[in-house]
Amino acid sequence: MDTPPPSLYHGYRRHDLTCSGAAAILVEPRQPATQRRWIWRMEFFDAFPALDLALLARGWWLAYIGVGNTFGCPAALRTLDAFYAWMTAEQGFHHRPVLEGLSRGGLYAYNWAIAHPDVVGLLFADNPVCDFRSWPGGKGSGPGSPENWSELQRCYGFASDAEAMAWPGHPVDNLAPLVAAGVPLLHSFGDADEVVPWEENTAVVAARVAALGGSMTLLRKPGGRHHPHGPPDSEACADWIIANART
Repeated sequence: MDTPPPSLYHGYRRHDLTCSGAAAILVEPRQPATQRRWIWRMEFFDAFPALDLALLARGWWLAYIGVGNTFGCPAALRTLDAFYAWMTAEQGFHHRPVLEGLSRGGLYAYNWAIAHPDVVGLLFADNPVCDFRSWPGGKGSGPGSPENWSELQRCYGFASDAEAMAWPGHPVDNLAPLVAAGVPLLHSFGDADEVVPWEENTAVVAARVAALGGSMTLLRKPGGRHHPHGPPDSEACADWIIANART
């Protein structure tokens, strides 16, 4: 792990690192809370960071490791595994981070959480992709992204559209481990999202979690589109996360 001198991120000490060959970032709160709690931004570091900044102000650390535009594929998850091990076993951070999945980052957050439900403190998703047939596949009501759909198939090793469509690993189809483990689920979504239709993603997760006997919290933004991201009230959302994250 390389550790160059720290810089500043919105006034906080930022440490740029390398873990398993991937660039990582760790941002330090001014007055760290007990237990070294942390929020793990899965994708798009510093995009719409109001929630991250609210948690930093409350003493939580902010962490990120870049796995590229890989849509939560198995190879990406292995890098996330290595980063989690470094953060917890080597650096002494809390064993249950809060995962933050923004847009396609929802695939990273959900896929990693489903593989490791016992060590997830809470999963917060923001206009998330929970089914890649919806985006980038564009097989529902949204336009999708042909370029990203081709890249996703390459990352997962799919040989055809049909193989991609038959993939059984979508978050919407694998929620039972999260419900069984009692992982708190929190989604912020715009109900006019034109890129990642909430009806094909967040709404499906909510319905299937309920059918499994679980519950989740929804922060609806009436008329909200895909951008701008962020919960309706980042300060209140930060307080809710701290109060509900598993210890």
